[in-house]
Amino acid sequence: MNVAPHASLLPDPLPRPATLTIISVDDHLIEPAHLFEGRLPSAFQGRAPRVVTFDDGREAWEFEGNLYPQVGLNAVVGRPKADWSMEPARFDEMRRGCWDIHERVRDMDLDGVHASLCFPSLIAGFAGTVFSRGSDADLGLACVRAWNDWHLEEWAGPYPDRIIPLQIPWLCDPEVAAADVRRNAIRGFKAVSFPENPVDLRLPSMHETHWDPFLRACEETGTVVCLHNGSSSWTAARSPGAPLGLYTSLFPVNALVSAADWLWARIPTRFPGLKIAFSEGGISWVPMLIDRVSYVLDHSAVGSHGWDDPHLSPIDALRRNFWFCTIDLGSTIALRHHIGIDRICLESDYPHADSTWPDTQANAQAGLAGLPADEVRRITWQNASELFSHPVPAARQRP
Repeated sequence: MNVAPHASLLPDPLPRPATLTIISVDDHLIEPAHLFEGRLPSAFQGRAPRVVTFDDGREAWEFEGNLYPQVGLNAVVGRPKADWSMEPARFDEMRRGCWDIHERVRDMDLDGVHASLCFPSLIAGFAGTVFSRGSDADLGLACVRAWNDWHLEEWAGPYPDRIIPLQIPWLCDPEVAAADVRRNAIRGFKAVSFPENPVDLRLPSMHETHWDPFLRACEETGTVVCLHNGSSSWTAARSPGAPLGLYTSLFPVNALVSAADWLWARIPTRFPGLKIAFSEGGISWVPMLIDRVSYVLDHSAVGSHGWDDPHLSPIDALRRNFWFCTIDLGSTIALRHHIGIDRICLESDYPHADSTWPDTQANAQAGLAGLPADEVRRITWQNASELFSHPVPAARQRP
């Protein structure tokens, strides 16, 4: 067998001084090879997703005859940048913190991150879309539930103060999804990852009532609906042959489009207690959307085409029901009060190429330099703590 050369891993970085308490509301996990072992009903266990190894040494997940390789840029922390690529990566080419929860918490300690919300990787899709789009619905639903069981028991369970439990939904039936959300809330799940634009997956629009049972369950249980960039396989990049840099440069456009869609679908007015977080979209687009919607209300959005709640403006609805999650803290931080100081949360995006690991502390300190301590506290951990009902012990609260 011809085995591909292994990528090199850098030595462990020195622990970063933790002068801030940080909750990262967007990280990722790489599903370990054993995830589905013994977790599906016996009728499905033989068809569970599994990791296969090829003659050249490459590894990939296999599910229903389709292959899902671990794209290299999804797990590059701790590797020299010269080795970064889109080529599939093996488990032994990644830091163990990508897929081993004990090593993940160790890497969080090195980075100075107190708690983390972790999204799936490619075998599930950021919102469980792989399983919901499978050819066998019963098998797909069993995989969704097995993934959630593993996440709660093996990923979040050993470190309940460090990991915020996040589930994936069953997208083929909103009633089933709603029942799972209610059951999972009782079990301790705080969030659910949902496609940012279901229509791009050929699912019903947010402007229909199709998703109401699911949204109502999230509202009633306090389950945060997380809309992660790329979860519906849509991008604003339109030109064939464009480099990867174009796609990643346009991440904020995904979030803007999704927020505008959910806003004008009247999701905040139909479900006033629903909490919606836009993951990995940054905050630079938020002032633009606020300003544009304000202008539109006085012009094209009139009569039957306008906002239908005379007691709540769309801007107030946006600031009440939406939270905005960012990795980079650029010039837009100057507009934090226009956005809503209590609606901005921080991300580290471990272990992706965009990640600030192992310098999330330094990144936050630089980006928030000169801000009042109460505002720094809100952005680094307090907003996330309140949003996800994840308390931080008084001894760990800095500043």
